[in-house]
Amino acid sequence: MAASPILDPKDERLQPRRREPTRGLLLGIDPILLLATLGLCAFSVVAIEATTQSQLASRQAIFIAIGLGLVLLASQVDYSRLRELKYGLYAIMIVSILAVLLLGDETRGSRRALQAGPIELQTSELGKVLLAVALAAFLVDRTRALGNRQTTARIMLIALIPTALVMSGDLGSALVYVAIAFAVLFVAGTSWKHFAALFALVLAAVALVLVAAPAIGVDVLKPYQQERLTSFLHPSDDPNKAGYQQNQSKIAIGSGGRLGLGDNATQTEFDFLPEEHTDFIFAVVGERWGFIGAALVLSLYALLVWRGLRILTMAKNLYGALIAGGIVAMILFQVFINVGMNVGIMPITGIPLPLMSYGGSSVLTTLLAVGLLQSIHAQARASRKGLLT
Repeated sequence: MAASPILDPKDERLQPRRREPTRGLLLGIDPILLLATLGLCAFSVVAIEATTQSQLASRQAIFIAIGLGLVLLASQVDYSRLRELKYGLYAIMIVSILAVLLLGDETRGSRRALQAGPIELQTSELGKVLLAVALAAFLVDRTRALGNRQTTARIMLIALIPTALVMSGDLGSALVYVAIAFAVLFVAGTSWKHFAALFALVLAAVALVLVAAPAIGVDVLKPYQQERLTSFLHPSDDPNKAGYQQNQSKIAIGSGGRLGLGDNATQTEFDFLPEEHTDFIFAVVGERWGFIGAALVLSLYALLVWRGLRILTMAKNLYGALIAGGIVAMILFQVFINVGMNVGIMPITGIPLPLMSYGGSSVLTTLLAVGLLQSIHAQARASRKGLLT
């Protein structure tokens, strides 16, 4: 009988396999998503500089630099841990919105931000990401009851509370909140019958706010908000007031042609275009760089949304997929509405163009959302490679 071979205890084959350190997650960042983000940020600074707002362009660059730090930080955090903090995150969102309503500076008849010296904090922007994270957690906890109408109703109620609080001062953000809620429910597999009922309720609410309430002398929305929502249907009826912004925006985009007017962009140079560095930054791009510039910007957004959807499909768990769905809906809805109101097919709601419009709150919030997408991507890749349990 042959003797058993003597094994050396130092033989590497006998040693337990070592798990790779999680610092490898840094390599799990989606490079295409990062490049699309950097491209939009660079376009933002150049476009704001083109509006002769060089000081604002410098501040935007600072916001972007801080936001990119948030992307890196958020990408290294295990997003699954946020599920345990859902009540705290939801409470922070509600309290911050209430703080603006009670303590915010009043502008144009509404309170939209907290002012602390030169720093302006628009908490409704941060609420978009907090809502997506919290709603995803609440929905995961009720996965087994997704087909139940009570679950759909509860999730929508959770979303409508901050929506109602925000609506009085920031109608655009309120609409984004609703879009996020619908997206999270859709990714979770909610029945189409539930969506049909929700859409019917939305249409009824719109009719109540815009038609029935004003008819009996009750104004749910402020007069300027009602004008913005309805003026896009007939902008030429009152070209000097409600329809002025969209008329000037369409003139700017139309005059840009194929290659743009460059330094001869009259709408931008002579301040005919209102809110050119915020709501109507896309019109600046269209006038100065023409169809080519506008197409490039939209292509970068398409690339960003595509990578976000890809991350949704590869998430390691349902929670990550729901967060990704909410973030993609947040970005896509804002792009659709903002570009639509620049070309005159959507009402003016004050929704910024993500990563392009000037504003620290919007830029930091969007980059934080991109960081969460990167975290979901990194965790998914690490899970596939066996680096994470």
